[in-house]
Amino acid sequence: MTNRPDADLPSLLMQAGREMRRLKVAALEPYGITPHQSRALGTVSRLEGECEVRPSVIAERLGIAPRSATEVIDALEGAGLLRRAPSPTDRRATVVELTEQGRAVRARIEADRASQVGSYVGSLSVADQEQLRTLLVRLLGASPDDTP
Repeated sequence: MTNRPDADLPSLLMQAGREMRRLKVAALEPYGITPHQSRALGTVSRLEGECEVRPSVIAERLGIAPRSATEVIDALEGAGLLRRAPSPTDRRATVVELTEQGRAVRARIEADRASQVGSYVGSLSVADQEQLRTLLVRLLGASPDDTP
């Protein structure tokens, strides 16, 4: 990444976002999954136990069309990371669950992500990292308790 202190804020934010995406794509490559698929795994992981995770819930959380969510679920099911099961409360509905392999891959992805972000912001002091987090949370309109 080019270090250009004269660049304007929007350019710097875009550049940082592109670099984070590039790092994420590279980190997911060993697992053979895409960023959308990784986000779907994360969504299922976070919601299991809280509610029935139906394909429509995944579509809503990812901000994608239901058909696209079906394609993501199909790919993850084909890879053995998710499984579909009948809803225990509505026999017409299907829920999505992580498999044991899906849980293991999700845990490795999270560990890789933490390491990757740590390396990316490693030149910042701990105080600067916390300040950056606080500013990004404020910028994105969430409360600090809403972030993972």
